Amino acid sequence: MATENASTSVVNEYERDIVLHVDGARRRVTVDVRTTVLDALRDRLDITVPKKGCDHGQCGSCTVLLDGRRVVTCLALAVSYDGAHIVTADGLSSDGELHPLQQQFIDEDAFQCGYCTPGQICSAVGMLDEVAQGDPSYVTDDLDSAVALDGDEIRERMSGNLCRCAAYPNIVAAISAVANGGSSAPTGGVGR
Repeated sequence: MATENASTSVVNEYERDIVLHVDGARRRVTVDVRTTVLDALRDRLDITVPKKGCDHGQCGSCTVLLDGRRVVTCLALAVSYDGAHIVTADGLSSDGELHPLQQQFIDEDAFQCGYCTPGQICSAVGMLDEVAQGDPSYVTDDLDSAVALDGDEIRERMSGNLCRCAAYPNIVAAISAVANGGSSAPTGGVGR
């Protein structure tokens, strides 16, 4: 959990002032101690890129990169992340250029309604960082070698992100194209 530049102050028994660094901007916000990161972003800071789907951590539509790791924000209490660096799908682009995964999602038509897309993209960026670090998944065959990012590996690693429109084949194709084409720019701590 974040402590860098943490400045939690008690407003009253049930509220705290916290700081969140969202897509590079430092934002101070007062939250009820029961407020999730998702609700702080959407309801208090008007950042609606992460979507509220299930509110139970089961669909992944609220996924962001929180201190460099993919997190479903509907399960994370905001007061626990005072000082955290959050990157939403909007924060992945740089100097007007889309992140390679964002561009590949467009090129592969890896979305239909688009509701899950921000969470899918943030999860995929985080997943590619995990692979680059050598983190195995449940389906990784050889724990002593570099992870071979095939379709099964991608599907397993993205299984926490649901798409009601069933764009899964195109999502896997987009991630595979970036991973195997070398055009991915792992966050390497973007937002840290």
